[in-house]
Amino acid sequence: MPHETRTTCPYCGVGCGVIAKVDEHGIVSVKGDPDHPANLGRLCSKGSALADTLSMDGRALFPEIRGERADWNDALDLVAQKFSEAIAEHGPDSVAFYVSGQCLTEDYYVANKLMKGFIGSANIDTNSRLCMASSVAGHRRAFGSDTVPGTYEDLELADLIILVGSNLAWCHPVLNQRIQAAKQSRPGMKIVTIDPRRSVSADLADMHLMIRSDGDVALFNGLLAHLASSSAFDHDYVAAHTTGFPDALEVAKSRTILDISQETGLTVVELRAFYRLFETTGKVVTCYSQGVNQSSIGTDKVNAILNCHLATGRIGKPGMGPFSLTGQPNAMGGREVGGLANMLAAHMNIESEADRERVQRFWNAPTIAQKPGLKAVDMFEAVADGRIKALWIMATNPVVSMPDADRVREAIRNCPFVVVSDIQKNTDTAALAHVLLPATGWGEKDGTVTNSERRISRQRGFLDLPGETRPDWWHMAEVAKRMGFAGFDYAGPAEIFAEHAALSAFENGGSRDFDIGARANMGADEFDAMMPFQWPQPRGMAASTTRFFAKGGFYTPDRRARFIAVKSGRDDRTGSDAPFILNTGRIRDQWHTMTRTGKAARLSSHLAEPFVEINPADALELGISKAGLVQLENGFGSVVLRALLTERQPRGSVFVPMHWTDEYAADARIGALLAPRTDPVSGQPALKHAGVRVRPAEMTAFGFAVVAFRPGRFDAPYWGMAKAEGGWRVEFGFDAMPDDMEAWCRDSFGLSDRMEHLAYADSTTGQQRHGFFEDDRLVLAFYAAPEPVAVSRDWAVKQLSTSLATARARFAILAGRPGAGQMDPGATVCSCFSVGVNQIVAAVADGCRTVEAIGNALSAGTNCGSCRVEIKGIIDGCRRQAAE
Repeated sequence: MPHETRTTCPYCGVGCGVIAKVDEHGIVSVKGDPDHPANLGRLCSKGSALADTLSMDGRALFPEIRGERADWNDALDLVAQKFSEAIAEHGPDSVAFYVSGQCLTEDYYVANKLMKGFIGSANIDTNSRLCMASSVAGHRRAFGSDTVPGTYEDLELADLIILVGSNLAWCHPVLNQRIQAAKQSRPGMKIVTIDPRRSVSADLADMHLMIRSDGDVALFNGLLAHLASSSAFDHDYVAAHTTGFPDALEVAKSRTILDISQETGLTVVELRAFYRLFETTGKVVTCYSQGVNQSSIGTDKVNAILNCHLATGRIGKPGMGPFSLTGQPNAMGGREVGGLANMLAAHMNIESEADRERVQRFWNAPTIAQKPGLKAVDMFEAVADGRIKALWIMATNPVVSMPDADRVREAIRNCPFVVVSDIQKNTDTAALAHVLLPATGWGEKDGTVTNSERRISRQRGFLDLPGETRPDWWHMAEVAKRMGFAGFDYAGPAEIFAEHAALSAFENGGSRDFDIGARANMGADEFDAMMPFQWPQPRGMAASTTRFFAKGGFYTPDRRARFIAVKSGRDDRTGSDAPFILNTGRIRDQWHTMTRTGKAARLSSHLAEPFVEINPADALELGISKAGLVQLENGFGSVVLRALLTERQPRGSVFVPMHWTDEYAADARIGALLAPRTDPVSGQPALKHAGVRVRPAEMTAFGFAVVAFRPGRFDAPYWGMAKAEGGWRVEFGFDAMPDDMEAWCRDSFGLSDRMEHLAYADSTTGQQRHGFFEDDRLVLAFYAAPEPVAVSRDWAVKQLSTSLATARARFAILAGRPGAGQMDPGATVCSCFSVGVNQIVAAVADGCRTVEAIGNALSAGTNCGSCRVEIKGIIDGCRRQAAE
């Protein structure tokens, strides 16, 4: 029967509400939930394409032991046995869990309870360590708790929004839409971006500060010194609700404006303009994300920002406050249940004997972890040196995402016992598992997530569980019972959530920020119907929108906030052997290691292969051509990527997305080049500042293919594949052109000798084109040349879904472009509606002169809005060309 289900998007920390509809044929469609307070019906390109990611392609559907199908009892018995043996022989710290912000809160809760309260070790950490740990540490140093003070509504109420290390337009697009709508209604609102790279978000800002990598502490220390002698300094707030201001100010004043200019790379004029804008604008929200957190001084950066808001009392009030933008859908939920190695459940402190005793008593646990466990980088170091004997990895892909990724891969490969719980069986990490446990995915999972503004929402299943998949919490509860532990006999996620809520209220009485005791007695029906709500919600309190700290009330022993004195100073990672700064991050349409988004053709249509952004002047000096292939290398590893020349990238630095894996490319795991260097307070690795050498990759031939099925890996020094409508597309680079390209194609793609083959070769130019057909369908088109192949890629992809019944139609494939009267849409600009650059240019020629006019004509830019800046750039380019 057709049905609709209100659930939550599984991507970033915005936590958008989604309505999933399953029709009478079982076809799923998604739309934004207009009643969800996070997004009010908006979705980004990834959220809009969720239905495209639900295929069974590559799904783990049955338990496996050493690559062979097994039944659940055998698999779970083996996990329990191996973990029990390691603990008995080597102690509880010889085992570890590495979990994920993709887990639901209920999954996280059971994992944390099992490890800390029953195994008795704190060796449970999460990939959230890679994205938000410095924010957690900064909050705890300043506030005494990991508390996000504000709400999304503050972004619409602010008169000044500062985006620090955040490409909001691509990484949190729905929040960007909310801000842009607010700015349109109130043009006086100002936006400042602070980022070493001119991202798309900078194009939407009134001021962009192209700061040097890790110059943030100097910038905000300078701001604090400026504010201290200005009318914006809130003497009453500082006196009544804080401590430590004199020490923080003394350190901040130790640098002159010229010192700050040198450390940040910003001019004195830029600095003074920014400081004056912050000073004179009352309602200020400072949003910060991975550019702040993913640093060896990330915690100090966070506290430098918090210091400025505390000094002005701009915290916890409408339109004011520091705002940590969470990277993952449930990083916040994981923090709430103690999913980090240095935290206890319900925002209690593992360092506190009273808190440890309280949690142990609530769980009726046989033991409790007595000290913080190993944080992510240290955990995999312990796997490498043999201290960890049994490792359980859940819903994450550390072989790709961790720094020093090649060493992490070898560590996991050599670990005596590795369990992986995942929805996909072919990830880089799952390939190393001794036991693979098939997990439920989005559309099947049932539980809760918490977004960046502390709002807890239900993620509801609307699809039947495929194969023998089971929820992650069930995996762990069953293993716990097999290890002889009581307290894990849960009937479903409602019971787990109710226990989690009860623990949050247990002996609390306002002493801790996280309290959802009002939900502690919730039954399954009430849990099923639960609407999004923001914490805290103690017993007896109705759900409401809340802010923290406008009138003090911090969670330190004296209930005062702490100013933290943080010293500036850049630690440059470059040198003569690695002169370029490597910055890493996300792109608009992909998520993490592409486990889900890699299945959606439209999400690969905008940027379909691994690439490196490099300044054109640097490229010219290095002999790197437009669309050429580039090798990045240092003492940790090397990668080969496509060159994307752009002046958005400052000279002396390069930017590489973190998404590509060995499933999708020959050699593009950027984590292999990143040192395992961490922030000394948070343990978060510095993923955005490494030194690399950059040089042209020596290729003598290039190729492009469209193929009707997913191919395997290729014997070529460079290849990158992406899902396409009707099949797959693949880019190639070769040391030398294969002598017999037809034979190479048949062998590399596994084609039958019976397939019809058509070919064209030009001995003068060195170009070759090959088509392989089965009946009236194209199976493979392969184009090769001594330089990057000039083919209409989107047109070639569409031929996979086109009937080619005549010889003329099949020969047309070899042309590599549409014939007369057919339009080549060009490279995709709008993924939501599959609109290409040539279509936009044609619309401009027909009289569309604004982004809105393009939207009316082609729909481009009217859904998630992430492509609007690119559309405007095309319009402006057409105007300049016309003027010439």
